[in-house]
Amino acid sequence: MTPAELLAFEEDIAQSFARGEIASPIHLAGGNEQQLIDMFADIQPQDWVLCAWRSHYHCLLKGVPPAELKARILQGHSIALTFPEHKILCSAIVGGIAPIAVGLGIGCKARNEVEINHMTRVHVFMGDMTATTGIVQEAVKYAAGHRLPIRWIVEDNGVSVCTPTDEAWGDVPDDTAGVIGYQHTLTRPHSGIGQHVQF
Repeated sequence: MTPAELLAFEEDIAQSFARGEIASPIHLAGGNEQQLIDMFADIQPQDWVLCAWRSHYHCLLKGVPPAELKARILQGHSIALTFPEHKILCSAIVGGIAPIAVGLGIGCKARNEVEINHMTRVHVFMGDMTATTGIVQEAVKYAAGHRLPIRWIVEDNGVSVCTPTDEAWGDVPDDTAGVIGYQHTLTRPHSGIGQHVQF
């Protein structure tokens, strides 16, 4: 998909939300279209993709048909999308995907070692605040120690919900083994649509 196609999909979802067609929380993406397209160039069909609650783009780039994705969002599943047939799992629980990634990584490693010319990896997308949590730090350390085929990707928009991440967590060194990331400015409110209000 192109950046324009991703943006058009999110705008369609935003309009559906504005019309009251979605009765549950949504977290729209924006500002990171090209970075994700570039990241997904390294993701193979057999690979798993795990995300948090802002995952519409990830689902589309992993191959979920737009009509199927929109139907699931209209059903109220925007923040916890799951498409096992496309090998994509998402969770609205902060850090909840980290231990799932470890379990998948263990299974992938075992299968990769048994099957000739087979390589399946797990790609975990998470926010900069999530990356600082204990459960993620433990999962990353365990995965590195056991050489699991997991790629940890931090989507750094500089905020933890509405607070600048460096103010909330301090100056966190970027030295976690095996963690990569990119920076972007989120062009949508944290949740829903419309104007952002800081309390």
